[in-house]
Amino acid sequence: MLMYRTEFATSSVFLVSLALLLSLSVALVNCGGNMVSGQVNNGMGSLTVTITDPPSCAFPNGDFDHAFISIRSVQAHTSATATDNTPGWQELVPQLNTAPVQVDLFALGNNACLLNTLGSNTALPAATFQQIRLLLVANDGSSGAVPATNACTNQGFNCVVLHDGSIHELQLSSQANTGLKIPPGQIVGGPITVQAGQDVDLNIDFNACASIIQEGNGDFRLKPALTAGQVSSNNTGISGQVVDAATSMPIVGGTVLVALEQLDSSGDDVIIMQAAADSSGSFNFCPLPTGATFDVVTVAINGAGLAYDATVAIGVPGGTSLGMIPLSAETGASTAPAAFQGFVTTTTGSATVVIDASVFALQSVNTGSGTRPVTIPAEGASAGSLSVESNSACPAGAPMNANCAQYTLIVPASNPSVGIFSSGKISYAAPAAGDVLYSVRADAASPLSGGTADCSPSSQTTSFDASGNPLKAVAGATVTPKELDFFGCS
Repeated sequence: MLMYRTEFATSSVFLVSLALLLSLSVALVNCGGNMVSGQVNNGMGSLTVTITDPPSCAFPNGDFDHAFISIRSVQAHTSATATDNTPGWQELVPQLNTAPVQVDLFALGNNACLLNTLGSNTALPAATFQQIRLLLVANDGSSGAVPATNACTNQGFNCVVLHDGSIHELQLSSQANTGLKIPPGQIVGGPITVQAGQDVDLNIDFNACASIIQEGNGDFRLKPALTAGQVSSNNTGISGQVVDAATSMPIVGGTVLVALEQLDSSGDDVIIMQAAADSSGSFNFCPLPTGATFDVVTVAINGAGLAYDATVAIGVPGGTSLGMIPLSAETGASTAPAAFQGFVTTTTGSATVVIDASVFALQSVNTGSGTRPVTIPAEGASAGSLSVESNSACPAGAPMNANCAQYTLIVPASNPSVGIFSSGKISYAAPAAGDVLYSVRADAASPLSGGTADCSPSSQTTSFDASGNPLKAVAGATVTPKELDFFGCS
């Protein structure tokens, strides 16, 4: 009997020891990269969401001191074609559902990286996410929880504050319910993949300056322009200092704008992020999606109204310091910039219709392997974000039953200087001689839709002026491009 008990005890100790050993082995395997927040992952990963916005239209470069949005949810979907009501939208920052965050999109200091960390999900199912959307707090508070503090006072929970101190509600409509969309084409570097046991950093860049439209009645409306991408946790970016080519000193006064651009589906370089350089000419775009390359386009007008040639750096990878970027002052009888002032019209064919339009100017540059249209950031008092909502301002010859809106783009009256980044180095060629030719492109979107494209086609481009001649920039002069007419709008 005693022997039986001893054998039983010995066997029990052995079994317990074996169980402990197996448990320890599992724990050790999981510590080798499969542990999320101290727990066995079971196919889970971790994701942290940050938001940036290097604003280029904050005072003194524009009328805004602040732009507040209140975020109540960040969601992602594995399907590139998922609609607003498709099941399967995954919460990326669950804590926002009960504690929304109000963000000032113009609060980011010069050369700082992150505007705000929205939060994280430490138990996210491993998946590849094709779409992202932000849901905002409704201005009337009907969407549920609201931020603990509200800088918009009685102007809802999303607003702009002008330099004169006045606060204006930022109208949202359906965006409070269906979200601000970041479709596959606006996720830089491709879909966001979260693997089991992996920590992923997702950054959302909110281009507030391209997202705020002032309507004819003075109201402000949100037409979101967002991009996103998986970023390095060390905030790797692209930096540099813009200087006068003749003096190697910062350009004094005025405005120095820097844009990061990438090719879109039409083959044009479009702006992904844009910022104003600080008083020393320095800029820093960060964090940036890992593995991505960009074209960097810089323009300037100094405090005396002297315009500079645009400078374009082709093929710049993240993590690059471009050092000094030289801009050459324009020469000739006039050193003032050029202006393109034209009209966008829109119609269903039988009736007027309201759209939002984004208008921008492009120049073709030599990339070393061909030519590419790049967007030249508009300067000064440019107005390229339009609400096409009135038929009272239509020019002679506009289509019947159309609404019309006028845009102004202030651009260099010179060809750009171009450099191609190679083997960690870049040098800039002198601007090409000859006529300074541009094209103007407009993209149409449904108002208050989260940026959903409208009209057929939804993009129009012209390389001609109103007289049918090539669209040429003339220093100190205003040129009228050929009208951009949108049809088949909803």
